[in-house]
Amino acid sequence: MSAWDTLDERLRPTVQASTDEYARVRPGLEAVTAEMEANLRAVFADSPVKPLFVASRTKTVESFRDKASRMLPPEHPGELPSLLFPDPLRNLTDLVGLRIIMTLPHEVDEAANLIKRQRAEFDCRGDREKDIGSIESGTYGYSSRHLILRTIQNETVRKFHKLLDPDQRPNGSYLFEVQIRTVLAHAWSEIEHDIRFKAGDPRAWSPYFDRQFTATAAMLETVETAFAELHERYETVTGFWDEEGQGSAPLTPNRIRDIWMTLLPHVNRKSGDDWGWAAEMLAAHGMKTTMDLAGLLQAEAITKVRAALDHRYSPGPDRLLDDLLLWRFGKEHIDLTAEPEDAPVKPRRESLGRRYRLMQLYRAREADQGQ
Repeated sequence: MSAWDTLDERLRPTVQASTDEYARVRPGLEAVTAEMEANLRAVFADSPVKPLFVASRTKTVESFRDKASRMLPPEHPGELPSLLFPDPLRNLTDLVGLRIIMTLPHEVDEAANLIKRQRAEFDCRGDREKDIGSIESGTYGYSSRHLILRTIQNETVRKFHKLLDPDQRPNGSYLFEVQIRTVLAHAWSEIEHDIRFKAGDPRAWSPYFDRQFTATAAMLETVETAFAELHERYETVTGFWDEEGQGSAPLTPNRIRDIWMTLLPHVNRKSGDDWGWAAEMLAAHGMKTTMDLAGLLQAEAITKVRAALDHRYSPGPDRLLDDLLLWRFGKEHIDLTAEPEDAPVKPRRESLGRRYRLMQLYRAREADQGQ
């Protein structure tokens, strides 16, 4: 049931007059909407911040009438209730609405900040987070960033003002709303809106729906967090190959630990352990930068090393790093890191020698299969 259906009969003429006026000027407002969408698309065109899509809408006449029908209860019993928006054509800031859909949560903030910096075009008059569930339905749900922007000396707005009131001096200033949210928040909101607000009969609603929407919102938030972590890890790993940036960072023990925990978190050891042994072993082969270690810890090499040695258990970082260096450098690794050949006791040299022979046999088998 809409607000218009429950509107006090004494207020209906006022609301209907506003609705008729809105229907008359709405074509001019559609032009403002199109202009705002074009302007925001231009903001993102030359920016590294790229929305999945930008959409806009001008509030329908029916929706305008429903919102204009919202009432405030009377202060005293028997008195006439008042309208929440006594002059809806000027009180409502969502007659023109734009929606900007981003991929990940951090991009929502980037998009909002980029828009707010366009001070020659817009003046930001409001910026807040709205929890979609709490605001619209009284339940937990997804969040959305809402900006209220005011145009500055916009010619299309001036034309709309002349249409709205020919006697008014047009100043090109108009308030409109921009919603910025992630694609998962957008999907949740759209589905929830279709089921909750487009239901033909409110009596068909069940508390079970509220519980399910809360549960799906929580699950989607978990998925969104996982995607954000994946993106952050991807950005970090990509940086390992930047010769002019992180890729050139020296391999201190702490740096080695951080790289290892990023690339091979499943091959773990206590974070407080001393990784100086790894720095020494890598330095023996002249490997001193982040890029050197990232190049060594490649998945294909790790898979082949494990297959060649037929590990009966998952090796720790010290054993796996030792095996990867042996795989790449062969006998050179043995000579650089093991006991001298003439040492009376040489357990490391013998262990490395056995593993090296297994690697050579594996490579020979691979070569035969490739012929």
